[in-house]
Amino acid sequence: MNYNKKTVKDIDVKGKKVLLRCDFNVPMAKDGSGVITDDKRIRAALPTIQYLLDQGAAVIACSHMGKPVATFDSYKKKQLEKGKDEASITEEKWKKSLAELRMEPVAARLSELLGKPVILADDVVGPDATAKAAALKPGEIMLLQNTRFEKGETKNDPELAKKLAGMAEVYVSDAFGAVHRAHATTAGVAAHLPAVSGFLIQKELDFIGGALANPKRPLVAILGGSKVSSKIGVINNLLEIADTIIIGGGMAYTFSAAQGGKVGDSLLEADWKDYANDMVKKAADKGVKLLLPIDTVIADKFAPDADSKVVKAGEIPDGWQGLDIGPETVKLYCDAVADAGTVIWNGPMGVFEFDKFAVGTKAVAEALSKTSAITIIGGGDSAAAVQQLGYADKMSHISTGGGASLEFMEGKELPGVACLLDA
Repeated sequence: MNYNKKTVKDIDVKGKKVLLRCDFNVPMAKDGSGVITDDKRIRAALPTIQYLLDQGAAVIACSHMGKPVATFDSYKKKQLEKGKDEASITEEKWKKSLAELRMEPVAARLSELLGKPVILADDVVGPDATAKAAALKPGEIMLLQNTRFEKGETKNDPELAKKLAGMAEVYVSDAFGAVHRAHATTAGVAAHLPAVSGFLIQKELDFIGGALANPKRPLVAILGGSKVSSKIGVINNLLEIADTIIIGGGMAYTFSAAQGGKVGDSLLEADWKDYANDMVKKAADKGVKLLLPIDTVIADKFAPDADSKVVKAGEIPDGWQGLDIGPETVKLYCDAVADAGTVIWNGPMGVFEFDKFAVGTKAVAEALSKTSAITIIGGGDSAAAVQQLGYADKMSHISTGGGASLEFMEGKELPGVACLLDA
């Protein structure tokens, strides 16, 4: 995939209407109050928005929010699949589920952050949106309703893409968290408009794309999380690029079991043991260091107050489960990143939600904060861990897309990036 794409700075937007795809899929309070509990995705879009406004563009921002069900029939079907009683599934409940995913709270917060009004449309491509888009003046910004209120959005419906594109003259993609999906607002509109990236996507392409295409060496990849199955593509691709690959988290026990180790009640994907062994062999064949835990912190139950002890990897007794890497492994892994040129980290080393089993994850985060390497955190749980542990400002780059950054590291083509104009 070509990571070298045109950005907003490469085109003239003065006096033009710009359709800007953002990622405003923010977490909301569970009580239905419409309170945004974390606005960092809105803040992340501000540099691109402010630049476009300063350049005299009229900005038509759009985003999805949650997973609304576009029709009552579809809603009813999903509820029945969940085992809900048919009599309890009402049109009122469906409408309430949609109301909770409207963009009013986002428009209000964006307005506060920009210090100027944000015009909100009542629909996506309906009469209200098209009228407001037509009347929009340079230096003004409007926000369309939740793009997933249109059932054609996730199907990349050509007619919907055409209607969206009809409101604007330029398309700017800045929702990295959604570029791995070929939707109408992430890829379809690019068939009708000149398409470039915003600053957020440009940064992702520069950091992750740069690490994959031309890394400062040695390149060390730290891969954690629970499942080998979700990371096998990443491991496979990084074995072609990395100098060292470090395995931690729950998936380490599948590797251990594959090599004949005892893993007790630890997380295990038995069907993936052959793949784990294939990865070990591939690493050896390619001269890539593949580091696996040499000791592990085990617990007698999955709980924050569980009894725990340290044992050698592959020697976990029945009734116990591994919840973190052990102290010898911590030292091994921290030493491995000390002299790195580039480090990519995706996935925690243990159950970092429990303080007692966050030691390995915290140690790796601290080691990364002290290295002079380019440090890239690949979104999802590892990004949450770094934020939670207070090391976010010490990292070179924290990806804004969990699934997108994983697919990026797998070497897959991202539809929302492939559709942008090459630089």
